Amino acid sequence: MPIFFNASFSQRCRLNIFSVKNAVVLSKKIFWTLAMLIGLAQCNSTYTSKKKGYFKVDFPEKKYLLFEKVGVPYSFEYPAYANVIKDSTYFDNDPESPFWYNIDFPDFNARIFLSYKAVGGKSLYKIKQPNGQYVDSFGINVFDKMVADAFNLTNKNEPVASSKKDSLLHTPNGITGVSFKLGGNVATARQFFLSDTIKHFIRGALYFSATPNADSIKPMQEFVGRDIDHMINSFRWVNN
Repeated sequence: MPIFFNASFSQRCRLNIFSVKNAVVLSKKIFWTLAMLIGLAQCNSTYTSKKKGYFKVDFPEKKYLLFEKVGVPYSFEYPAYANVIKDSTYFDNDPESPFWYNIDFPDFNARIFLSYKAVGGKSLYKIKQPNGQYVDSFGINVFDKMVADAFNLTNKNEPVASSKKDSLLHTPNGITGVSFKLGGNVATARQFFLSDTIKHFIRGALYFSATPNADSIKPMQEFVGRDIDHMINSFRWVNN
């Protein structure tokens, strides 16, 4: 027997099915619209980079001791947390002068190299050859040449230095010289030389036993830098 449906009932079913389909399509449109809005919001949001962190360094109290030895033609004050050690090597050889000393900072893996030369005296110089090797050559310690060498050694850092500042020195003890301060990832950011121009000449350079990184060693560099300033201001020539 044929089954007949009420027309109004059939129309309502078709309308309900149509409504469900429309609702599904609308839900998909809303989903993708929201996804696009969220994506655009993330793209337009401000990115904040995280700064690199470094280990905190506990600095010791500033106290100074007097370095003064019989026969050494100079004296100065150095930090109590540092050690003054006589230099023992120069290009794998004995140092040319018995008055070369190093100031070691074991807590910071840092060292100040002090190299002394007598103006007018003779010294062993390492002359670099075209093949990159060095040969020994004795020469007279001419003041102007030693000053030029000090500037040249500092200028070797210029390719990686972000800044360089040269300052004339004249201390309360009558010591004169030049101080060099370099910025950036340089091997040595503090160098200096002191001289009376007629008898004594000494050069100093600060090095850290680490890959040069201005950000990570800056606190220690500034701390030791103040010790260098104190050492220079307390420096005296000693006529033995």
